[in-house]
Amino acid sequence: MEEELKCPVCGSLFREPIILPCSHNVCLPCARTIAVQTPESEQHLAAGGGSGGDHADKLSLHSETDSGYGSYTPSLKSPNGVRVLPLVPAPPGAAAAPRGAGPASSSLTCPQCHRSASLDQRGLRGFQRNRLLEAIVQRYQQGRAAAAAAAKCQLCDRSPPEPAAVLCEQCEVLYCAACQLRCHPARGPFAKHRLAPPPAHPGAPGGGGDGGGGKGAGGGRKLPTCAEHDLENYSMYCVSCRSPVCYQCLEEGKHNKHDVKALGAMWKQHKAQLSQALNGVSDKAKEAKEFLVQLKNLLQQIQNGLDYEACLVAQCDALVDALTRQKAKLLTKVTKEREHKLKVVWDQINHCTLKLRQSTGLMEYCLEVIKENDPSGFLQISDALIKRVQVSQEQWVKGALEPKVSAEFDLTLDSEPLLQSIHQLDFIQMKFPVSVPPVPLLQLEKCCTRNNSVTLAWRMPPLSHNPVEGYILELDDGDGGQFREVYVGKETLCTIDGLHFNSTYNARVKAFNSSGVGPYSKTVILQTSDVAWFTFDPSSAHRDIVLSNDNQTATCNSYDDRVVLGTAAFSKGVHYWELHVDRYDNHPDPAFGIARINVVKDMMLGKDDKAWAMYVDNNRSWFMHCNSHTNRTEGGVSKGATVGVLLDLNKHNLTFYINGQQQGPPAFENIEGVFMPALSLNRNVQVTLHTGLEVPQSVKQPKLPNN
Repeated sequence: MEEELKCPVCGSLFREPIILPCSHNVCLPCARTIAVQTPESEQHLAAGGGSGGDHADKLSLHSETDSGYGSYTPSLKSPNGVRVLPLVPAPPGAAAAPRGAGPASSSLTCPQCHRSASLDQRGLRGFQRNRLLEAIVQRYQQGRAAAAAAAKCQLCDRSPPEPAAVLCEQCEVLYCAACQLRCHPARGPFAKHRLAPPPAHPGAPGGGGDGGGGKGAGGGRKLPTCAEHDLENYSMYCVSCRSPVCYQCLEEGKHNKHDVKALGAMWKQHKAQLSQALNGVSDKAKEAKEFLVQLKNLLQQIQNGLDYEACLVAQCDALVDALTRQKAKLLTKVTKEREHKLKVVWDQINHCTLKLRQSTGLMEYCLEVIKENDPSGFLQISDALIKRVQVSQEQWVKGALEPKVSAEFDLTLDSEPLLQSIHQLDFIQMKFPVSVPPVPLLQLEKCCTRNNSVTLAWRMPPLSHNPVEGYILELDDGDGGQFREVYVGKETLCTIDGLHFNSTYNARVKAFNSSGVGPYSKTVILQTSDVAWFTFDPSSAHRDIVLSNDNQTATCNSYDDRVVLGTAAFSKGVHYWELHVDRYDNHPDPAFGIARINVVKDMMLGKDDKAWAMYVDNNRSWFMHCNSHTNRTEGGVSKGATVGVLLDLNKHNLTFYINGQQQGPPAFENIEGVFMPALSLNRNVQVTLHTGLEVPQSVKQPKLPNN
């Protein structure tokens, strides 16, 4: 409470406190020092207007003990840290102001909120005296004096010790006057120590509360009188002016139109309001004390808790140890590889040396035999010798004089991912508790369909702090059935292939983390294409197949038949495509039809059980599956002909057309599963694929087969 009882200018306890218009308090002597003259008054002074004595009288700048303007020393800064600007006195011998000159005006600036207040003709006497604060300061001083009298010197040799006179705030020792001079002189290292009066004990009168020292409002204290009417006591309270008034103030008319209430009633009302406000502050103060205890406990936990630096060092050391162990394993593998290569090379050296020695010896022996001039003796051994030389030559087969191993090691260490992981090694910032992820947002502008494939994209909402470990994408069956999981992973973009054409699919996505699975997103509706647009697939075609024209034209580098598939897969619906014969030489037998993804690609389409085809020459055609030839039909192909393929998976059959006419009966029936357009051809044929065609509506009568 002591800080509330100190003047903001001088830093001491209030002396004759007055209330400024801004509701702050200041000592009356301090108010005299910070009152300043306005430029108007300075002009009067410069012109010789107004005597310094008259002006000082109006401001009450001199107390009974003041001797004049020269009796005080201006101060630029108060002990409380507030800058003050003292009144500039009039020059000595200044001439008196003319009678017509107006009074010099002055103002006072609050040292706390820096609001200025103009002084009227009453000067500082126009401010109300804060008698309540003055009474509290008086009680506090009495209690502190009593406590100081009870405080004893801590260094006295006398018994009992002398009462303490001062307290050194740095040494925290109480001294009497004699001990302070002897043990704590104001020089040397003690020069900067601050000596303060002895502290008040909480149990002393006035030391820890505001009761027990002074008289109450009705305990004999003189009732305050009106500042404007000295003979009248305050009896009413002006609500408009927020000040107590006397009966004469009301009679003179200054407050007769204001809202005026009884002084006692307003006193009780304001005391009740202050008590209520104090209860709120008390609750906040209690919460603040509990919060401070919590912060101190937290500080202790942080200081006495897990040493994160040691933990980090331990984790890094573990990584280094693991890397060292892995290094030893890799070096062991390198050593084994080196020893293996050395053994192979040494074995090859020994073997080659032996063979070379044998061959050299045989060569030298043969040369000596050739030198002999005995024909009969030569012919006796020549046959066997020739065979030995031939066998010796055959021993040096292709590759025998090539090293079996290379000097380069076949072991390759890819350390780049590990280096990237080390560079990205950082702390995981996670807020606890962790809850499930929020609803993902579908990015409709990136969702699309192409043929029987759909692409979906999504993202997490902004300012989402919950971690996400992955996503679950669900799709129905395209016929209003149940949803099924089609993707689980961390990506936010997914393409699903192999769906039904001309079907409507519903898709939704949800996110998950260690706490569980989040809610579903909104459902997006995707419509696949009515008809299929596709090309030949270069990734699955035989290596002899040559594709051009954006993979729509196919030919072959081989005279043997090779298979190429389309990029679309069908499991439902009716589909039709055509193949135009661009080149047809030497009457080959191209085959057209459908196949599974794992069809054999180095022979004619239809020779295995993975394909259903029609092969045709320049005169007739046959249907073939599992190398079984059926339904020979007259009518072949030539350059410029068009072959149509109609796959009806609703009726589960396959039909062929040549130049718009159905070629024979439906070729195959009761076919089920997933099929891809297929073609086999050799280098004598070139065809171009046409897709996205409407299904033929009129089916012409087939030609009768020849028996």
